[in-house]
Amino acid sequence: MPEISFPVDGGTGRGYLAVPSAGSAAPEDPAEPEGPAGSAEPEGPGGAAKPGPWPGVVVIHEAFGLNDDIKAKADQFAAHGYLALAPDLYDGRPWLRCVLGAFRQIRAGSGPAFTALQAARSFLAAQQDCTGRTGVIGFCMGGAFALLCAPSGGFAAAAVNYGEVPPDAESALRGACPIVGSYGGKDLMGTKHPERLKRALTALEIPHDVTVYPGSGHRFMTEGSGAGAALARFTRMDYQESDAADAWRRIYAFFGEHLEA
Repeated sequence: MPEISFPVDGGTGRGYLAVPSAGSAAPEDPAEPEGPAGSAEPEGPGGAAKPGPWPGVVVIHEAFGLNDDIKAKADQFAAHGYLALAPDLYDGRPWLRCVLGAFRQIRAGSGPAFTALQAARSFLAAQQDCTGRTGVIGFCMGGAFALLCAPSGGFAAAAVNYGEVPPDAESALRGACPIVGSYGGKDLMGTKHPERLKRALTALEIPHDVTVYPGSGHRFMTEGSGAGAALARFTRMDYQESDAADAWRRIYAFFGEHLEA
């Protein structure tokens, strides 16, 4: 089932659907600390994942498209008791041909990608094994999309991971759902984005948890290998296990509070 299609504005969108397996425990992940502190791991008798229906989560990919890393993150959400859909905003096209157009849509705050994301949310919410409550999470470029989806009225919570924040954040985020954000203090785009996000959400009195990890850079929640890992270290985008673990702990706690209520 993982590769699916769903209706989008009279057409069809592509995506990866991860469904919880009732009766199976969430896998042990070295990037996720054990223990009750902040854990939203859904457990039934004997530590097994609870049966559905489950909350839904739309997982938005980075600039590099719907790759194995994003699919693994969707699987991780499913293991924690969420029906997770990662839509392909590039519709199967190479990322180099699509990324500039995607960022133009972010600047404009509208476009086909936003239509696809709302369609993905509606698809999840309509499933019999979904509670109808949905959240959204994004990484890098996807983080910017997730942030701009927060005021749409359809999501109950949003997670923004090192995504840019618009200059008019207070205006753009008026009426937004609760937001959890994670950023790296060594990110080459600086810390002005999380600082701006904190100020806006505080002024708007929107529940939030925005954290900057001083020792991490951009993409610190994504593991690389080989030459990719070496390039990531050179560009301050290398994986930081401890900070990634804490970010996931906070995300699951936040989603547990706002999606499972």
